[in-house]
Amino acid sequence: MNFKKEPFFDGNSEWEDLGDGVSRQFVGYNSQVMMVIVKFEKDAIGTLHQHFHSQITYVAEGKFEVTVDREVKILQQGDGFFAQPNIFHGVKCLEAGKLIDAFTPFREDFLKD
Repeated sequence: MNFKKEPFFDGNSEWEDLGDGVSRQFVGYNSQVMMVIVKFEKDAIGTLHQHFHSQITYVAEGKFEVTVDREVKILQQGDGFFAQPNIFHGVKCLEAGKLIDAFTPFREDFLKD
């Protein structure tokens, strides 16, 4: 498996269209950690899900309805949340924006073969 080795991110890497108003851009990763920017159009959904990774998310732009372990809050630029492993979490985009997600360990399932 090839890991990104570039020490700097200039925001010019390609966006991956995930469909339904959601796209992502990788900042960097290795076997221990991964950072991803996820862009949402208004009303796009980050479906309620769980995974074995720890996840920290920062709201870089926009406004989101965020659910973590059945608790729902409205978060906007400057806010964030932590999803422990195997806890259900998801978002609904209320105002177009971007989330910055950090995962440990890295999300191997995000990488294409």
